[in-house]
Amino acid sequence: MIYTVTLNPSIDYVVSLNQMNIGLVNRLRDANKFPGGKGINVSRVLNQLNVNNTALGFLGGFTGKFVAQSLDQLNVNSNFVEISGDTRINVKIHAQDETELNAKGPKIMESELQCFIDNFNSITEKDIVIFSGSIPENLPQNLYDTIIKKIKKNGAQFVVDTTGKGLMDTLPNKPLLIKPNNHELGDLFDTKVETDDEIEYYGKKLVELGAQNVMISMAAAGGMLVSKDHVYRSFAPKGKVLNSVGAGDSMLAGFVGEYVKTGELEQAFKQGLACGSATAFSLDIADKGKIREVLSDINVFER
Repeated sequence: MIYTVTLNPSIDYVVSLNQMNIGLVNRLRDANKFPGGKGINVSRVLNQLNVNNTALGFLGGFTGKFVAQSLDQLNVNSNFVEISGDTRINVKIHAQDETELNAKGPKIMESELQCFIDNFNSITEKDIVIFSGSIPENLPQNLYDTIIKKIKKNGAQFVVDTTGKGLMDTLPNKPLLIKPNNHELGDLFDTKVETDDEIEYYGKKLVELGAQNVMISMAAAGGMLVSKDHVYRSFAPKGKVLNSVGAGDSMLAGFVGEYVKTGELEQAFKQGLACGSATAFSLDIADKGKIREVLSDINVFER
């Protein structure tokens, strides 16, 4: 089983208008509500790839009920801890620019946190846990590390999609995959990376520090996969970008979903790029039809 972790899920309220005018009344062209959160996005894409998975995290209040019901309708298997606080609402504005208004999220009680941690008691060497997003400030900042040590004792693999010190702290435990973008990669080493040579160099640094595979997303420039023995590069396919929310999560899901099936790094990287691009070309998380369509346009080469 693959388990995805979303510590601070949300309702994503996505609104569209031609022009956003600050300080004035704005009339929306379109508005939609989606279950949000990085791990939830990963689970939704894994479902499109027919890969069994379970979404974990915290849900509460009327907003949490909406997220749970939406996941049920999408046939996403989940086991969220019910909390006393309300799940947050994030607003995504699509106008002349793309703007996000992300709420803090609810406070998690100690008993609720313990129920969540207990989910990992039965993890085995056949399982993979995907940790997506930062740890909310009201939770212990070593929470990922605590859970990783628990599942590593049982032989499980794990994937991390977070940033900064939280990411670096996981490297000694040898994550199967980490997925910084090119800007986050530079931030990890207090520098700016711009060329492919620089991205490869710092990607290899992360491998030396413990990561088994480093997949760097580069927006319109495509992506790169760095492992101990291989470096793969691909450029983004052509298409109209409609939505950047969830594209990185989709890329991660595509890689993991294909890797558990085949164990082939190059093919997993290709599937990851297809899923990420397919979501970027969709108003919501991509469906399997769009993923298949984009996959045929992905070309991967070894550096």
